[in-house]
Amino acid sequence: MRSLTQSNHDAEVRELLRGAAGALLARLPELTDELVTRVRGGDEAYCTFVPADDHWQSTREGLRIGITTILQDRHERRDLPFTESMARRRAEQGLPVDSLMRMYRLAAQVMWSAIVEYVEREQPERIGVLVRVATHVWHAIDRQALVAGNTYRRREQELLGRNHERVNALLDALLDGTADAGVVRGASAALDLPERARFAVVTVRFPIRHDHEGTRLPEKIGQMRFMWRMRTGHEVGVVALGDASLDDLTQALRLVVSGVAGVSPVVESLVDLGDAHRLAELAMRTCADAGPEIARLDQRLATVLVICQPELSGHLVGGVLGPLLALEGADRDVLLTTLETWLSCEGSAARAAGRLYCHRNTIINRIRRIEQLTGRSLSRPRDIVDLTLALDAVRLLPL
Repeated sequence: MRSLTQSNHDAEVRELLRGAAGALLARLPELTDELVTRVRGGDEAYCTFVPADDHWQSTREGLRIGITTILQDRHERRDLPFTESMARRRAEQGLPVDSLMRMYRLAAQVMWSAIVEYVEREQPERIGVLVRVATHVWHAIDRQALVAGNTYRRREQELLGRNHERVNALLDALLDGTADAGVVRGASAALDLPERARFAVVTVRFPIRHDHEGTRLPEKIGQMRFMWRMRTGHEVGVVALGDASLDDLTQALRLVVSGVAGVSPVVESLVDLGDAHRLAELAMRTCADAGPEIARLDQRLATVLVICQPELSGHLVGGVLGPLLALEGADRDVLLTTLETWLSCEGSAARAAGRLYCHRNTIINRIRRIEQLTGRSLSRPRDIVDLTLALDAVRLLPL
């Protein structure tokens, strides 16, 4: 008896829905106007991202499919492919997902109000059946909203991934110096950077150990904005300086770089970033150890000349430091370390002695021996230049 009663109830619901669906389809343009007006009237995003004609046509089709779906079994839901298609389209148009979900809530209200009006007008004796009808109607629209939300988010992630790839490709073109005028304009728009402004390029190489894994370089320090790209063995950053100086940039990097970094000179346009990238890499190559050390090209020009001319640098090393390098390993290393320390201490034997934990006279005696071996005097500026450049070549080049 219970199953028979339930069957009668189901038949009554289907009959009522069939009549309501026919009445709603007859009012399709009117219902479309109502829903579009309510959506656009209360949501500026729809007005901004979805053209009015597109919105009306897609709403009409969505309502038509949704109304006919009321009569279909759940396993025959032909409205869901349309829902997925529209969700992908709205994601591509940039409509916020909250606006899309609000549209489904309003669609449910418009549909339900139209059904109630139909029953009150045409079959008032069946008002009680509306309670069971509501389950069918709201389930259908809830299912659409759920599918729309999931599809939208998947498509949004796909678009974000593609946009990220495009941004990286444009940044690579700038850093590689392969960007023509069109690419520069596209990069300016995609990266939200002016074509002409004050920029620098930074290259960063972390020490070879595990405690830097997961290190995230900053995207903003003060007024400076950073955009990073991973390269083999190091990272490259384009820095929009604003009014900041290279001193400001170097100081900021000291707070976040545990390895070594090279800093280019300031350039005045995006098209110059390729040259700036090359110069930053050269500056970084002047760092011999794991760091931390920040090398500015404008403060390492002589050393950069040495590493850019390895053949000439080899002749310089042989002509200046040859007799010293011919010594036994321990003796040679002591003298090279003493020379490097003495130069970094600006010729102060006392300071060099403090760093090397020995007596001042020991430093003086070693310096005299270096002068005897090399035939250079550390009291003559030109000889100091020769010794400094030769020492840089020994530190930085595989001679």
